[in-house]
Formats: sequence, structure tokens, C-alpha cells
Amino acid sequence: MNHESSKMVITARSQGAVSHDPRPARRMRGSVRAGLAATMAIAAVAVAACGGSSSSGGGSSAGASGSQVAATDSTPTQGGTIYYAHEQETPCLTGGWVQEAFIERQYADSLVSQETGGKIVPWLATSWSISSNRLVYTFHLKPGVKFTDGTPLNAQAVVDNFDTWTNPKTANGDVNAFIVPYFKSAQALSDLTVQVTLNKPYAPLLSTLSQGYDGILSPKGLARGAAATCDDPIGSGPFIIQKWNHGQDIEFVRNPNYDSAPANALHQGPAYVNKLVWSFVANPTTRYGSLTSGQSNVIYDVPTADWDAAKEQYNVAQYITPGRPQTLDLNTTHGVFTDQQVREAFAYAANRPAAVQSAFDGEVPFNGNGALSQSTPDYDATLADAYAYDPSKANALLDQAGWSARNAAGYRTKDGKVLEVKLVYGAGSIITDEGATVLQDLQQQWKAAGFDVTLVPATLSQLFSGTYSTPTSYDATIGYWTSPTPGVLLIVWRPWDSKTAPNPNNASFYDNPEVVSLIEAANSASDPATQQADYDKAQQIVVQKAAVVGVYTQTTSLAWVKSLHDVWIEASQGEPVFSDAYFSK
Repeated sequence: MNHESSKMVITARSQGAVSHDPRPARRMRGSVRAGLAATMAIAAVAVAACGGSSSSGGGSSAGASGSQVAATDSTPTQGGTIYYAHEQETPCLTGGWVQEAFIERQYADSLVSQETGGKIVPWLATSWSISSNRLVYTFHLKPGVKFTDGTPLNAQAVVDNFDTWTNPKTANGDVNAFIVPYFKSAQALSDLTVQVTLNKPYAPLLSTLSQGYDGILSPKGLARGAAATCDDPIGSGPFIIQKWNHGQDIEFVRNPNYDSAPANALHQGPAYVNKLVWSFVANPTTRYGSLTSGQSNVIYDVPTADWDAAKEQYNVAQYITPGRPQTLDLNTTHGVFTDQQVREAFAYAANRPAAVQSAFDGEVPFNGNGALSQSTPDYDATLADAYAYDPSKANALLDQAGWSARNAAGYRTKDGKVLEVKLVYGAGSIITDEGATVLQDLQQQWKAAGFDVTLVPATLSQLFSGTYSTPTSYDATIGYWTSPTPGVLLIVWRPWDSKTAPNPNNASFYDNPEVVSLIEAANSASDPATQQADYDKAQQIVVQKAAVVGVYTQTTSLAWVKSLHDVWIEASQGEPVFSDAYFSK
């Protein structure tokens, strides 16, 4: 259940700076709540979308493309504190959840970065080459880079990170899920040259390595153990973690020696601001209120009810996350959804577009293709409206499946058994308040068709501990995976009960060798047309079998004060970037 990736970089520029003290009068103490085929974005107040063409993909070194857009003022000012209100606190400050990747982006650098359109540009790796058989990647690192503990960021440090990512005892769950099926070895050829060898070609590798949780961490820091790495990870990025005030905020301070920004950054060198305070404010109304009251300069996940007002008063940006959208995973091995007719009836019985439109005030897009979101490369648009609302068809399918009787409460029955569905969702973490409203609306629609749906809110700790991870623990669940590549399909659909490599991410427990074969062929293909054909076929199978039912697309939205310039959203996962931001004088 990732919860996190993407491809559109969006920036917003204010027209006419507002002159005021950039620091709020007091700090918010919030409660804790646990390329690119068609990336869409909404932004207002002089929004500029960053450019970039698709990368060629093979064998040549990448050249720097310069800044994404020109800075607002010719002479950015130094100093000040950015107070940023995020919606949820993570278990660790590094790891495999997209919310952890958002944090890691602030203090760690990756090997490469990704621009709009999918182009891969240099970051820690100034250039790279790919062997003719596409099995060996050779990265040449920027000289002179150091982690903030003083350790050199050299080839051996990168190798140590690959070894940590791929070691089952220390693995970062998402990095591991993306690269382990393809990874063979990493070795330092020289102080600044790293060779990564694959066991079979993996076309999405560079895009995968651009994600936030692929940040390179200090080997000296990693050697302190898992607990220290969780609470106080050490990178080479523009900010340094000064203190994690659990339940409250993270205090970052400027890295004065920073000189390793990605090629698509808006400037090179240290951050302009002195400090970044990343607070946790779970309630969306309170979070937006912290912006309007001056307690925050920037907020995450703007409540859609306030979106129009935010566009009038602030810089805003919305990023449509690629990967797998918020999708209903229907349990195909246990319970009522073992019958495909019942799965299809469940999909037809729900007016999902209307529920999404209502709950999100039209600001978050519906996505009927449960396999990939519409901003993901090779997304199959023919599945966009799969299982369009049709209560008559839903009723007919249930009758055909033998659920033709109803009890006094109106729920369908079969052989004395009620058509019950236990739907587990990550309340306040994977699913926001607005997402929960979508489920509540759908619950009433399912009831009309005769489904007795119980919504079971799960805590973040329950989700991460595996409480709801077996075929007997739920009938349906909902979640998403961020990814800048359709290669995420392999993570989701590898066999869940494999004896050699069980897959906890196959939430539908749907095992289909043809689907896996198609995805693996696409991941290793060199021809884009072949890749797309195989990815499309895999999407069609899982959707047509109703193993998944699409609901809405995960988004990142930001709003920030007009006196703050050059906040932007990066392209691989939708992480907010503050290292280029500065306040008006």
C-alpha cells in the first residue's frame, strides 16, 4: 500500500509580492494523523508548468537542462523560516511510504532527477551510460559532495545504499519492491564511479531511482542501526534534520555547504531560507486555517471546499499522482468476491464518479481504470469508464449469481447467508476525510443493490503491522501506489502466495501468470510500442476480471503565501520542494 509517485512538476509564481514578515506570529501545534502520458495539473496565480522532453532511454549520458523555470526575482533574498503544515506524521523519517519520501526529499539527494515529460536529468550522478545489453548502468558521481556528518558521498557510499535497500533485514520496502526482482549487484569501480548490474533489463530503472525514497544516506549514519536511521537519518541534501518533535513537527535547518542540487532545480547552492518547520496538522480545516491566520506559510492537501478561495488569495498547485489510483481491491480468494459476477455487480452498483465529484467538489479526478492512474505513462484510456454506473446490470448479475432473495433489511441473501462485505480503509492516512466521504456515499449505493457493506477504519499501525494483510482479514480494501512508471504493475500483481517471494502488495490476492508475464515483458522491452501493448493488456485483464475497481486519483496540492516564491512540486512523486524558495524583502 504505498503509498507513493509521479511525473508532473508544477510551479507557481506570484505576481506582485506582498511585503510582510515571512515568519508567522506563532507556530501551529497540530494534532497527528497517523513518462507521462497525460499528467494533469491545476494551478492558479500565475502558474507555470515546467518543460522537458522524454528521455531517449538508452546508453548515453544525460546533459543538464538548466532550471525548470526562471526565478521570480533576479536577486532572491536570504533568510527566514518556512512554516509548512502537512497532514500526517510518518512512523519514520525515511522509508517506503510516499509520505516518508516527501520528508526524505528535504535532506537527501538521489542519483538522478526527473522532469515533466519523463526526462531524466543529473543529480548526484553527473552522467551515466547503459551497456548495449541494457544490464549494466555506470554512474559517474559529482566530486566533492559530503553527507552532513562529514562522510564523503562516494561510489562506495552509493553501493552501501544499494546493499541496504536490497538486504531483506534492512530493506526500504518501496525501493526493494521496485528493483529487487532485477538487481544483481552494485560495485565501486573507482572513487566516483558506480556500476549497477541487473539480472535482466529493467526499462524503468532510472525513473525509479529518481523517487524520494531512493535518496542516498550516509553509510556512517546507516551503521547506527534501524532505530537511529528512522529517527535521525543523515543525507547530503539542502536541509539537515535538527529535531523531530514527535507528535508536533520536524525542525530542519539549512545545510550551508550544499552544492549538489539536481539539474532541474531553480538554483544551485544552499537553500535561501534558514529553516523549515514541517508541522503535522491532521484536520484539513485547521490546516487551511493555519494558512489564513498566518501560522503557516505553506500547507499540503488543500481542502477542496476551500480550493476556489485559495486560488484567489494564495499561490496554489495541484499534482495528479501517477502509479495506481485509489482503487478498491476485491478479495478474489475468500468471501463473496470469489465470484466474478458479484465483483462486477459491486462495481456497477456504485456511482463512483458522482461520489468523487461530490466529496471533492470536482477538484480531484475520478479514475475508472483501477490498474493505473491517468497521469501514468502507458495508461490505457479505454478503461477510463470501466463499470459505468448501472444498477439494473448490478441487480441482474446478483440474481444470476444466486443472490436473488432479500431479508427484512433489504440486503440480499443466498442459502441463508447475507451478502456481507467488510471494507477496510486507512482512516486519516491512506484515506483522507474526503475520501472517507466517498466510501460513505458508495456504502448507501451498495445498500440499494443489496450489499451489506461495513466500513472498517484501520489505523496506520494496523496497516503497517499487517493486521489486515491476509485473505481472511477483509473482503475489500482501498489504497494506492505512487510510481512514475507503469512498472508499478509488477509490484501490485506479482503472486501474493509465492513460496519463494510472497507479495503483500497484491491486495486482491489475484494471481494470474499471464498478467505477470505481460508486465515482466513490458518492463524488459526496449521498444516503447511493445512496452505499451503489454502494459495495456495487463491493465485490461485485471480490470475486466474486476479484481480492482478504480475510484479516484491520488493528488498533491499546495497553497502558499504570495510573499514566498519558487515553491515547486517535483516530477517523480509529487514531493514539495523548498530548497529554491525565498521570501520577498
